[in-house]
Amino acid sequence: MNAVHHAKRRTRPVEFVEPPSLPPWLGKQLPWRRRVARIGEHKVHFIDHQDHRDHAVLLMHGNPTWSYLWRKVIHALSGHPVRIIAPDLVGLGLSSKPRDVGFHTLADHIQIQTALVRALNVKTLTIVGQDWGGPIVSGVGYNLSDRLHGIVYGNTGVLPPKHFKATAFHQFSHTPVVSDLVFRSTLFPVPVMWTTQGDKTSIGPRELRAYAYPFGKLADRAAPLALARMVPTYESHPAVEIFQNVGSWVASWRGPASLVWGLRDPILGRALKRLAEALPQAVVRETQAGHFLQEEVPEMLAEEILRVVASA
Repeated sequence: MNAVHHAKRRTRPVEFVEPPSLPPWLGKQLPWRRRVARIGEHKVHFIDHQDHRDHAVLLMHGNPTWSYLWRKVIHALSGHPVRIIAPDLVGLGLSSKPRDVGFHTLADHIQIQTALVRALNVKTLTIVGQDWGGPIVSGVGYNLSDRLHGIVYGNTGVLPPKHFKATAFHQFSHTPVVSDLVFRSTLFPVPVMWTTQGDKTSIGPRELRAYAYPFGKLADRAAPLALARMVPTYESHPAVEIFQNVGSWVASWRGPASLVWGLRDPILGRALKRLAEALPQAVVRETQAGHFLQEEVPEMLAEEILRVVASA
């Protein structure tokens, strides 16, 4: 049984509990209903905005961000007939933070987020993913394919790698001891997020303060390093099989789809062409944004999400 099918069949008990409070400066930026789901031994914090029964939009972030990344998109979607669900991945944001780097696997992240969506009784779903949010939300879409309506991707990689060549960033993440020390002590790569942007001012001191907020304790900083190591840089990497399965599923999808891309992204800016070929029906919108395009072109992302939803 392959990893994605295994994830599809596993279930986890879910209980909803009260969300943690936010300091006023941050709460003002996230004025929507926030909830926490206890899924097995982990807590998943998420925004759950607008009680629309017929169609939900699942917004999935990546590394090293959290649901805060989607706030401008959520503002743009507010008032439209969709339920907006924006979770924090386990290890990031206000979700539980396992302190063992080895906890983080693509399969487990997919299973946890699938359990959340199942527990929310979503009937019709459009998935939206950026960075690691792309393959994770695609795994959720695969697992809940009977509910899936559409796909929106922005600056992500969901297809299996064609070449196993590690970047300097990912090579460093596998350096014993030193990488753990640097990622934890400096909160890397949060302080340098702005360098991946088209408009470098789009992530300034206020935004960096919000992205750093969930990582107050050194012991809670395992996920940024772990997710860097989750990138498959060699053929036997445990994530490769899931990328193969998810990638095949994505390439077979012929429903509504949209690709919104920041071409000035030094990480995934060049990944658009291959994904557009895999999804020939997708509307493609190229921008001069960088990696975290939610900070630069949120209205465009919202437009494409609503276009996909409206195609029902």
